[in-house]
Amino acid sequence: MPVNEPLLRKILLAIAVLGLAAGFATQFQLGMENLADSIWAFASAPVIAALALSIGRDLWAGRFGVDAIALVSMSAALWLGEDLAAIVVAIMYMGGNVLEDYARGRAQSDLKALTDRSPRIAHRRRGEVLESISIESVSVGDDLMVRAGEVLPVDGVLLDDDTRIDESAITGEPFLKACKQGDAVRSGTVNAGEMFHMRATAVAAESTYAGIVRMVEAAQTAKAPFIRMADRFALVLLPLTLIVAAAAWHVSGDPVRALAVLVVATPCPLILAAPIAFIAGVSRAARQGVLMKGSTALEALAKVRTAIFDKTGTLTHGGAQLIEMQIAPGRDEDELLSLLGSLEQASHHVLASAIVALARNRGLTLTRPDSVCEHRGSGLIGTISGTRVSAGSRSLILAASAPPAWAERVVSRYQGHPVLVVYMAVEGRLAAVLVLGDGLRADAVSAVTRLRNAGVRRSIILTGDDADAANRIAATLPLDLVVADASPADKVAVVNAESSKAATMMVGDGINDAPALAMATVGVAMGARGATASSEAADVVVLTDSLGAVATAVEIASRTTMIARQSIVAGIGLSALAMIAAAFGFLSPVSGALLQEAIDVAVILNALRALGDHGKRKMGYQ
Repeated sequence: MPVNEPLLRKILLAIAVLGLAAGFATQFQLGMENLADSIWAFASAPVIAALALSIGRDLWAGRFGVDAIALVSMSAALWLGEDLAAIVVAIMYMGGNVLEDYARGRAQSDLKALTDRSPRIAHRRRGEVLESISIESVSVGDDLMVRAGEVLPVDGVLLDDDTRIDESAITGEPFLKACKQGDAVRSGTVNAGEMFHMRATAVAAESTYAGIVRMVEAAQTAKAPFIRMADRFALVLLPLTLIVAAAAWHVSGDPVRALAVLVVATPCPLILAAPIAFIAGVSRAARQGVLMKGSTALEALAKVRTAIFDKTGTLTHGGAQLIEMQIAPGRDEDELLSLLGSLEQASHHVLASAIVALARNRGLTLTRPDSVCEHRGSGLIGTISGTRVSAGSRSLILAASAPPAWAERVVSRYQGHPVLVVYMAVEGRLAAVLVLGDGLRADAVSAVTRLRNAGVRRSIILTGDDADAANRIAATLPLDLVVADASPADKVAVVNAESSKAATMMVGDGINDAPALAMATVGVAMGARGATASSEAADVVVLTDSLGAVATAVEIASRTTMIARQSIVAGIGLSALAMIAAAFGFLSPVSGALLQEAIDVAVILNALRALGDHGKRKMGYQ
């Protein structure tokens, strides 16, 4: 049966504290100093034994830690008859470990919450029979029922008319998402409305939440180079501490001075501060809907100086968006959009879906169309509540007639641009002209600007689209370079070239971006499902549909790294001064242990600042 190490550390701390209290009571109440020394030595022994076993296991596994200094200092204290110093060191050391457990638990709480809430059960409907099954038994195409308040078990599409979904645990977005029949819904989100039915489109292992759990597990196990450097530092610290202690003993002739040096070096702030700060940063990012695959990704993100963006689906929405709607004089825009959305319900064209979604997002009422005739590739003609409505190409709506001046102006404005123009007529008269295209994300400009402020010096568009489409988007952004008509191989070559000059972040969302994401210093997948090729290849996955989250991730990474460095420099500096003071006899072993514990508490608390929102207004956190 595996040992519960955090609980064991609490028990050992309790034994040491009770031993210290019992020793003082024996000495001051009963006047029995020798018995007090024995009690302190006896209470120190379990801590020493547990530490020796832990170090032995680490050595067997090929690891070496700074905890060896604690073992040497406590053993030396007992050997020199400094039993009070031994029990104080035991309490300070074990107390530091318990505090580290608490700090690590706080830092990992958001990541743990994601894995703890993994769905386990699905309710499958077969005919009139409803059965509860494990999510591993769900197959693509299954009709599933999701009760109010339940976590969605797998990815799917909504079968009922509408519902509201709480995506906050995945995306960090506090507002409920309104979903309508046919909309995609993701596993791991919560049904915030009434019971509904959905059709599974992925098995459990390939659904969004399974991918998130895999990334969380990676985030909790991967070590950053910064932390691995801290581990290597332990190999240097023990011999350095022993040399300083031996020198103090040799010069003074007092072995207690050597003991004071050993005590004040136990443990090392570098080992405590770095992991806690980085875990806190990863956890903070998770709350913002950004999953980093371990501390390595966070540390690399803080060093990024070049950002490369795919265009479609990254800087843009990746679908047909309304760029402009020009209406005939005297017409009402909402009325026309309601008529158009009602008509487009009869079509499966991608533009029709975009127009219907636009009308619904504005809260407009849509009516079922009648007598619809679809002209493939040209448009639709139908009746909405007795009104004849048609929409589509210029030739379908206007035939050989010239458009009126108000329509000609908007058409001319987009001449040569990669957009689609939809003409709409009501009762045979042109009523509106809609321009649709792959629109720029609303937060794209602010995101690129925030990245500049966070230290990214160079921003690039890298896209497989044609130059006209790329330049239209680039014209509105503070960019340094546009690379268009790029194949996946071209993207890899560009990323390689930029990475050779500076740490580079590649941001993309499609399968064709996966090679470039894997090749960059840091690959960032936008809004990707956990099992897609792009998110598997990426180091960072943005679960929200927001480019601003990329900037937030870089800001969190920079702040976390800064906090870790602050903790390390301050902690090691204070420890070094304390070691010098102990070597010159200004600190006793007991006072040295208390001082070192104060230093450790300070660096841990400072490292935990990476969890908080301090300075978020300045840094632009949303």
